[in-house]
Amino acid sequence: MKKWMLSAIVYLAIVIVGYFTYEAVFIEEQSVDTHGSDHDASVDVTDKNSEDHASHSSAANDDHSENAHEHDEQANSESAVNVTVKEENKTLVLTLEDLSGNPVTDLEVNHEKRLHLIVVDEHLDQYFHLHPEETAPGQFEISSKLEEGTYKAFVDIKPKNLEYEVQPITFTVGNSDTDKHSHGSLEVDQQLEKTIGGNKVTMSTTPLVIDETVTLTFDVHGAKLEQYLGALGHVVILDEQGEEYLHVHPLEEENPVFETQFSQPGIYKIWAEFQENGKVTAYPFVVEVK
Repeated sequence: MKKWMLSAIVYLAIVIVGYFTYEAVFIEEQSVDTHGSDHDASVDVTDKNSEDHASHSSAANDDHSENAHEHDEQANSESAVNVTVKEENKTLVLTLEDLSGNPVTDLEVNHEKRLHLIVVDEHLDQYFHLHPEETAPGQFEISSKLEEGTYKAFVDIKPKNLEYEVQPITFTVGNSDTDKHSHGSLEVDQQLEKTIGGNKVTMSTTPLVIDETVTLTFDVHGAKLEQYLGALGHVVILDEQGEEYLHVHPLEEENPVFETQFSQPGIYKIWAEFQENGKVTAYPFVVEVK
């Protein structure tokens, strides 16, 4: 009986020791495995956060680049060339400078000339298409036969790598006072036909409306037109206030047909320049755009 009880006690002790040994070893291994899994999961989350951050940074950089590009476009939308025109001792003097005050000299040749100068008086009665020559870096000059008065100049150039838009430049010859002159309204031509020096030119148009392509077709009544500045003719258009400037060239080499577009309604004056027998004549027309 004592032996049986002793054996039972020993057996129970062995079971208890074995259980605690097994529990200690198994739980420790499970704890190690679980800690390792949490570490790996932490790495995965960190990588995902890095990817999300990189993606967000990339998108932010893209947005910044796009906004910067838009900002650059807005900044470059204004002219990067300052132009001055003045009359001195029967000479018209033009200066071209960049925004830092440096002379602008790198100009593209446009219709055989680096610079076209259009000059009109304040009433748009007188019209001159001139080509000054460069006398110094960024400076152009041409002799002037302008009478005393107030004029507007339009300097038509194509600077390389610089934004530029033709704008009216008001200047005076002599002691003219702009405050003493009133700008009369232009009268619209009832018949679009002009005869100058015995040469007749008739203009026909498609509907003169804004924001649509307008075609200007000229009938020179059999005249043999010659190439002038690399084209069969040139058309310059100004609005009644002499603010909006359009310079148009023919669509074809052999026919005096031009296309343009008006952005604002109003009265416009059109000068069509054609060369015949070596002489250039400007035929003026006044139209209304609706």
